Amino acid sequence: MTEILGITMGDPAGVGPEITVKALAEMSAGDRANTRVFGNRATLDAAQDAAGTAVDLGGMVHDIEIEGGPLPFGKISPAAGDAAFRFIEAAIRAAERGDIACIVTAPINKGALNAAGHHYDGHTGLLRELTGADAAYMLLASERLKVIHVSTHVSLRDAIGRATPERVLSTIRAGNAHLKRIGIEAPRIAVAGINPHCGEDGLFGREDDDQIAPAVSTARGEGIDVKGPISADTVFHRAYQGAFDLVVAQYHDQGHIPIKLVAFDTAVNVSVGLPIDRTSVDHGTAFDIAGTGKANHGNMMSALAYARRLAKGPKA
Repeated sequence: MTEILGITMGDPAGVGPEITVKALAEMSAGDRANTRVFGNRATLDAAQDAAGTAVDLGGMVHDIEIEGGPLPFGKISPAAGDAAFRFIEAAIRAAERGDIACIVTAPINKGALNAAGHHYDGHTGLLRELTGADAAYMLLASERLKVIHVSTHVSLRDAIGRATPERVLSTIRAGNAHLKRIGIEAPRIAVAGINPHCGEDGLFGREDDDQIAPAVSTARGEGIDVKGPISADTVFHRAYQGAFDLVVAQYHDQGHIPIKLVAFDTAVNVSVGLPIDRTSVDHGTAFDIAGTGKANHGNMMSALAYARRLAKGPKA
């Protein structure tokens, strides 16, 4: 079983190329030998010039042509969005063949992706469709706080509707299975409520009683150590202090705000529920600094470290 990681370069006009070459430069020789980059060689060379790195990329890059490339840094374009899509697609197929153990994705721009005709809400939905997975869950992992989301890139109104007992239950199950895979034998899971104070016995809404509580009850009946719904204004603090190994957040901002507050530069985005493994940086394309050499690659290093942990451990 291979332990080779595949980095997708991300939007070629963003900071993805730069954080990729900076990460390669910081790796040990052994880790570098077990890394492949799915991107565009000319763009990576330009990123090396900007970053001041001098990594020998020979044999390491799955070189994919960009229409009109290399493209200027910092400018959104359909050509960049299409290239980012093709980098990801190539890496997915390599993972499905067993050529790489895990995909590590640099950031893409949703506007560029959709302008190119690839209509996805982000990496997770794209990966789910291209792999044929029934479902995929976004898990944000840091040293002291881990959060998995029932829904992500939808409106708040739609998110409340998506928090069905079935979806909440499947999210609990997916999170529990992932934590066991990374070595937590008996995960302690908390489920955040939707409404203030979990609805206060219906005073502020019935969704917590009707949609969340039944899922928690079923999961407990399956032997999962899960509690909830717990008011979102306290549950993340409790988890950060060590009471829980994972919090199930009901929607995007409910989970993203606390994790970015406590681990902005180190949190890793992990896709759970796919037939392949994928980790990612938890930041955007940062067009305002792309090509300047200023991009911080620390988050990419964290994503690579988590990916190696998955590659060396038991498979899902």
